[in-house]
Amino acid sequence: MDMRLRTLGLAGAALCLFATGALATDPAKTDRENQYKAAVAHADAEYAAAKDACKQRQGNDKDVCMKEAKAEHTHAVADAKAARKSNSAVASAHDDKLAADYKVAKEKCDALSGDAKDACIRDAKLRYHQ
Repeated sequence: MDMRLRTLGLAGAALCLFATGALATDPAKTDRENQYKAAVAHADAEYAAAKDACKQRQGNDKDVCMKEAKAEHTHAVADAKAARKSNSAVASAHDDKLAADYKVAKEKCDALSGDAKDACIRDAKLRYHQ
């Protein structure tokens, strides 16, 4: 009986850790990943359609058609990867800007004292997500 409880406890703890990790995922990152996956899926579908269209051809014409289809697929996937990385860079730049703006706001709060200073710092933390 103790073994069952211990197993259930371990399973429960693992489930809690998994759920916590799922909640801690950055929504912007998830959105970028979903956009990337959708772009790749679209590229794969276009590639399959292009390959089917090439099947009607013969000889070198067919080979060229297949290479062109593959090249277009490669370009589409590369564009999707670049967009994913670019969005990541944009998000990082946004975070850096917020941090810099927070430092400025906090410095402005130093001119105040007491409750006014505390309120100013709280407002800056809320405004700049610190």
